[in-house]
Amino acid sequence: MNRTISITVTDKVYKLNEKTAVLMVRPRGWHLVEQHVTIWGEPISASIFDFGLYFFHNAKTLLENGSGPYYYLPKMESHHEAGLWAKIFQFSEDTLKVKRGSIRATVLIETILAAFEMDEILYELKDYSAGLNCGRWDYIFSFIKKFYAHKQFVVPDRSQVGMTQPFMNAYVQLLIKTCHRRGIHAMGGMAAQIPSRDPDVNRQAFEKVKADKLREVKAGHDGTWVAHPGMVQIALDIFNEHMKNPNQLEKIPDVHVTAKTMLEIPQGTRTLEGLQGNLRVGILYIEAWLRGEGAVGINNLMEDLATAEIARGQVQQWLRHSVSLADGTVVNRQVVQKLFADELAAIKKINKNKSVDLAAEIFRKIFFDRPIEEFGDFMSLDAYPYIVSVPRISSPKL
Repeated sequence: MNRTISITVTDKVYKLNEKTAVLMVRPRGWHLVEQHVTIWGEPISASIFDFGLYFFHNAKTLLENGSGPYYYLPKMESHHEAGLWAKIFQFSEDTLKVKRGSIRATVLIETILAAFEMDEILYELKDYSAGLNCGRWDYIFSFIKKFYAHKQFVVPDRSQVGMTQPFMNAYVQLLIKTCHRRGIHAMGGMAAQIPSRDPDVNRQAFEKVKADKLREVKAGHDGTWVAHPGMVQIALDIFNEHMKNPNQLEKIPDVHVTAKTMLEIPQGTRTLEGLQGNLRVGILYIEAWLRGEGAVGINNLMEDLATAEIARGQVQQWLRHSVSLADGTVVNRQVVQKLFADELAAIKKINKNKSVDLAAEIFRKIFFDRPIEEFGDFMSLDAYPYIVSVPRISSPKL
């Protein structure tokens, strides 16, 4: 904790202020390995590597300074994975002679399977849990992924799959109820809107963030996320107005959430514009990801790997089930290939980076080289082998 974190993106330098927020480290998910470090000739789990490196170098200093080693655990699908984390925490505390229970972890509930095991996940992490967090975008991706083979679960345009959809509201209510019954915090999700130089677009973005945060605080969340620092004050104002105490642990929703409501299929339309947008976002995001950028502003929204996964997941889902769009277009291989080529050509007019071609090649493999029945766990697994070999170059202005 030397307070030396900084990064330069294009012509902007980001570094810590004198007064900082509490740092929570998010280890990579269990599906990834650290390719630069091996143990007995085998790559080490990226999750364990990220956790251990931070814990070893910082745990004692953090505790001496009145803070602690705090973690944000992603991508779990089962309480067994939570139990593994608990064992790792115990081993690490004992090995470094750190007091048991010093580690605190917030778990992202961002898969449909984990949503059915929230009680069990909390039990496994009972000595370490700081709460659960609604990972809304990965949750939508997980919904698409897990029911990919079933035509009745085909979802509408991703812009229409929001927190007011019944299956998302059920997930929120269950998470808050589960947490507050046990006296731990229930954190809300991330509003993806970012500020714009266009006053009308900016006003609309601010209104959407306000509505989102008002819905969350009234539901009973104890805190929330935004995608951009420019939106922090909006979220703070809403929560300060409606949450007079540090949390809302006393607020336990009087709801009975069933498997049926958790799996209610979202309603809406599927459009050509939605398909085009999914292809555009997918290419643009992976191109930036290959250059080391984890979050990218596209069309006044902050896109991250989760939202990009929704985009590519919808393309695959619609392609597999030959979905008919609102204008009568049937999504088939020829249609997707033509739209893909059009979007790629448009992108290459403004983005001359070589990583555009690599991103396009990764997507071609996902959409066209695999059997249509095969979804693929994460597209980051397709892109990960390339990330260390692509030069870090300046971002284009989109």
